[in-house]
Amino acid sequence: MDAFTTLTAVAAPMPMQNIDTDKIIPARFLKTIKRSGLGVHLFDPLRFDKDGNEKPDFILNQEPFRKAEVIIAHENFGCGSSREHAPWALLDFGIRCIIAPDFADIFYNNSFKNGILPIRLPRAVCDQLIDDTKLGGNARVTIDLARQVVIRPNGEEIGFEIDPFRKHLLLNGLDDIGQTLQHGTQIDGYEAERRQTQPWLPTTIA
Repeated sequence: MDAFTTLTAVAAPMPMQNIDTDKIIPARFLKTIKRSGLGVHLFDPLRFDKDGNEKPDFILNQEPFRKAEVIIAHENFGCGSSREHAPWALLDFGIRCIIAPDFADIFYNNSFKNGILPIRLPRAVCDQLIDDTKLGGNARVTIDLARQVVIRPNGEEIGFEIDPFRKHLLLNGLDDIGQTLQHGTQIDGYEAERRQTQPWLPTTIA
């Protein structure tokens, strides 16, 4: 997955609580195991009417937020079912960071595994960041993961907490497979030794 180091981007305000995974990506779009192509269905019930036309009042259908890479929301973002398609859809749309007071646990964990940085900040701070988005095209927020700060358009820096191991994985672009491949030399050595000492064991799984 792509590393997350520093991101400066337009932030889209979504001052709503309990944005669940069925709003993020409705169940009828879960027929694929591919991670690409889901962005067009992101927030489908909020973005489109029953005829597939854009709802002009939804924030991601407005400029400059069509190209937002950050979402700022209220409590319990990502609640509902545990579908991993939710972070897949967000990432495919272009979202790399979500800022909210708190997140549903499974969604929070899935976000890290897919290269999305979920940041917990107090509700009052989220509301300040949402207010900043009124600057429109100038509503660009910077997230510096190494320094663990969110930088408002006015230059104010806001610190956030993150688990050190998860921070390491994001900074280095390591998902579960990437972590395993870091030990490729040791794995190859083990397999070579096993072939010598236990040649009767199969080398592949049927």
